[in-house]
Order: sequence, then structure tokens, then C-alpha cells
Amino acid sequence: MNVHDSERLSGLLEDAGYVRTAEGTGEGEADVIVFNTCAVRENADNRLYGNLGRLAPMKAKRPGMQIAVGGCLAQKDRDTIVKKAPWVDVVFGTHNIGKLPVLLERARVQEEAQVEIAESLEAFPSTLPTRRESAYAAWVSISVGCNNTCTFCIVPALRGKEKDRRPGDILAEVEALVGEGVTEITLLGQNVNAYGSDIGDREAFSKLLRACGRIEGLERVRFTSPHPRDFTDDVIAAMAETENVMPQLHMPLQSGSDIVLKAMRRSYRQERYLGIIEKVRAAIPHAAISTDIIVGFPGETEEDFEQTMHVVREARFAQAFTFQYSKRPGTPAAEMDGQIPKEVVQARYERLVALQEEISWSENKKQVGRTLELMVAEGEGRKDDATRRLSGRAPDNRLVHFTRPEEPVRPGDMVTVDVTYAAPHHLLAEGSALGVRRTRAGDAWEKRNAAPQPKPAGVMLGLPTIGVPAPAASPAPAAGCGCD
Repeated sequence: MNVHDSERLSGLLEDAGYVRTAEGTGEGEADVIVFNTCAVRENADNRLYGNLGRLAPMKAKRPGMQIAVGGCLAQKDRDTIVKKAPWVDVVFGTHNIGKLPVLLERARVQEEAQVEIAESLEAFPSTLPTRRESAYAAWVSISVGCNNTCTFCIVPALRGKEKDRRPGDILAEVEALVGEGVTEITLLGQNVNAYGSDIGDREAFSKLLRACGRIEGLERVRFTSPHPRDFTDDVIAAMAETENVMPQLHMPLQSGSDIVLKAMRRSYRQERYLGIIEKVRAAIPHAAISTDIIVGFPGETEEDFEQTMHVVREARFAQAFTFQYSKRPGTPAAEMDGQIPKEVVQARYERLVALQEEISWSENKKQVGRTLELMVAEGEGRKDDATRRLSGRAPDNRLVHFTRPEEPVRPGDMVTVDVTYAAPHHLLAEGSALGVRRTRAGDAWEKRNAAPQPKPAGVMLGLPTIGVPAPAASPAPAAGCGCD
């Protein structure tokens, strides 16, 4: 969601006449630097103020440089940012990202910092200009905000209550993206499958998935992140029955202990969670399921932690994003008794990571021998140049590195391969590609990355002047009639 907000910010700035700095340009040479911040974990605060401190001497050398800070930390810290870093020019929140160009101009004219934090959403983000990072895959926001009250999470306080977007507006944006060459979209929401609560339709999300399935040219549909409380059977059916909805599910667990889940104010328990996983696997046997887990929540005992390990063993996640509990001021959990010592949290975290690594590798080994159609990705394989491979995403979103085909392929094209090897976090297809399908998405990528054509010389009309026109210059004598 933050990546998508950053695309909006880039689009707003380019719409206002700014130009992105060239690749490799030093920060000290930029006219404007924008930080789009998160507030979920404590290290986000440390990173922001560390980066701002590093920019202070650069700003001193170039007084015209402007620094802006937006996003969740800006919504939370507000005036504190300019108190700690008085060289910052603009602070804006999560609800008014559309104001960035105006605030930059105002700061330039008034020569003082502009801090503007709206308390409610001014414009749905998807109505703003966008500079999308990918030509072939796109984020589409279907809701903003969250109605949950998880005790560890500060997001609802910073993003506000859930606000749903009209289905027609969502589908119109998807159709427009497909018209531009996009073939994969990811539906975004803080609690994506609660979509419809704002418009009074409990099955709105499953209906939206099915409607995406009817859009011609849209090959892949994904969504993130759902909440177990709102994950209903009609959504599972829509996933299984809609051809372009991918067999992938990210389902945050947070903890496997019923006691900890209650303290977290998560409205499901272990049995309910595992029941959802079982239903998904029955309906979509090849689904890759990933999750989020917090280790060391206040009051978590060894028995509580073992319950989390039990769920991980039972669910057999393809991937887990694991976090050590981070105390966030302003959340109920920050004031709870039973804060866990750092060394205990670290030890549990390492045990959990080791277990999940083992499971991820085991689950990936089951993919060996399968034939998969991959969407060629851009920038996903750091060693691709050295290994003469390309990288792509399988339908279940697993990363696959494959041998570069003889014929040229572009990001967004589709390549069919046989999986020959599995590692914990990726797969390899070492043989020749079985087939290459050039796509409109590849065309869109190629068009975007083509060298700009020189513009034809235009006619300079000049500006009108006031007063008597200047006398016309005498024509030069002709060199001849042009026939000799």
C-alpha cells in the first residue's frame, strides 16, 4: 500500500512539472526529496530521522533543495518532525497526499516549513495521478483505512476508519489499466476482504473478484491483505471458480495462541484459522499460502509460542513474514504488563524462522517437475546477468529463475518452463523454455523503455509585444534565380 501511495506521489509531482532525477544521481543534486513513511515498526522512526540527519549538510550547501515527509509517521509525529529536523520543508499526512505539490510551492514562496495533517480522507488515492513503476502489473486500491482495533497496531489511528471505493470505479480503473497493457493487478486494502462493509454488502468482495474475471485481457488477479475474521466461503468459491484469480493467499496469523489472539484483539482463534486454511486447500489444492507472525507479544509464554509453532507446522506456509514485537506508543499493547525481554524474543524468533525455512524448502521441493507458466519479471533476480538467467513469477507468486530463451523476451511476456530445483525462497528451471508467449504487457514494457524519439523542430511564435511594431528588415539581395 505504501508502494502504491509512492506511485501516486510520483504522479502528482510529474503532473505538476517535476522530473524524476536520473538514475545514479546523488541525493545532494536533487531539488526535491520525498520520504513516504511507515509507522508499523519502531525502526521506521529511527531510519527516518537518521536519513534526515544525513541530508542536513546537503541542504545547507543547497538552500533551494526541498525535503518533504509524508505517510503514517508524518500523521503520527506532525510538528515533532520539524522540531527534530528544522530543515524539513513540508510535512503531510496519510489523508492529504494530493496536497504535496501545493505545499512544496507554499514552502518555497513563504520560506518556512508547511505542516498540514488532514484528519479525514480528502480524496480517494486512486483518483490522483499515478506514475506506475511497472508497465505490466499494477496495484488497485479498493479501500483505505481499517475498522479493526488490534492492540499492537497503530494503523487505524493513522489511516482512519475503512472507506470503500465504488465497485464501478474500481472496475473502470482495472479496465483502463488493461487498455494500457497491464495484465496483472493486485487489489489493495488494509483489510481487503472486509470490502463492502462501508456499502452494506457482505459479499461485495467475492462479487468484485468474479467481475475482474470477466475483464478481457486481464490474466492475473491477486489481493492483499485479508483478515481471517472476514474470510468467508463465498470468497474461497470465487477464488476457485474465477480463472484469472491466482492460487495464492496471504493470510495474517499473528499468533497461534488463543490467549495471545484475545490479548491482540484478533477476532478469530486457532481452530477458525486452521479451518480456513483447510477449506482453501480443499478448493485450490496448489494454492501457496503465506502469513504474518509476531513473536514476543506482551504476556506471551513459552506455551503460547509453542501454539504458534504448532499452527506453522499444520498450515505449512509457503512463506512467512516474521516480526519481533515492536512497542508502538499510542497502542494499548505498549502499556500492557508482561513485556518480554529482548533475548527471549530473539531466541523464539530464531526458532520460528528456522522452522519456517525448513517448511518453505520442503513445500518448494514439491514444485520440482511441475510445468509452470511464468510472467517474466523485471529486477527480481539479482544474479540474472551473471547466471544468464531471467526471473518470473509463477501463478502462485513463487519466484522462478529460468534459463534465458533463445528468442528475446520482455518483462510482462509469458514463458512456460519445467521446474528442476528448489531452494527455500526460489525455484530454478534449468532446461530450455518450453514456450514463449509475447503479450500486450511486454509490448507496453517495450514501449515505455524505448529510446525517446527526437521531436520535430517546432515553429517559435514568440510572445506578443506592446507598442508600434519594429520596422521589418530589408530582404537580402537574391543570389540568383535559382535555376543556374
